[in-house]
Amino acid sequence: MSEGAAEHNSTDRRWMVGASLAGVLAAGIVGFLIYSAACPCERTPGGFLFGAAADGPVDDWSFANEVPLCQLQIYAGIRPHSINLNCMSTPEGELYLSCSVCEQKYWAARVDANKSAVIRLNGVTYPVFLNRVKEPSRMDAAWNARIMKLQSFGGGPYNPTPDPNARRPDHWWTFHAASKS
Repeated sequence: MSEGAAEHNSTDRRWMVGASLAGVLAAGIVGFLIYSAACPCERTPGGFLFGAAADGPVDDWSFANEVPLCQLQIYAGIRPHSINLNCMSTPEGELYLSCSVCEQKYWAARVDANKSAVIRLNGVTYPVFLNRVKEPSRMDAAWNARIMKLQSFGGGPYNPTPDPNARRPDHWWTFHAASKS
């Protein structure tokens, strides 16, 4: 084989390998976007949360008590990670996320102070900051809001209807969600 033919074959192989890698990458991106459009589903996490963007910051989250579940998207490294979870608004309109046995949850371990996130309610996405709440009185207020909301829904997709006098368990965590300005 001549030197020119060998160079041509080498160039063709590099082009084919590059095109193949680009095709696999494009298929992976398209697949992830399709997956994101379908999930989070049930207890299976998803990727991006798509939906209409909120008109602006929210001061009163009371409307969150009208939907059985919220959806939350955080970034785990560079990858978006979204889940279904209970959220509830206190009578003052503050939004809290509910997390049972939270020390075992993938997403909770990735939420540090002022974690940027997206919450989706009824197809609308809201950019928020998340902060774990450890102050007992605020945790109790969120717990009481959770009980009231779940009673209005007859429990919820993953929860039995709670006893109105149920005590907050030690393994239960809550996160406060505040609109980004």
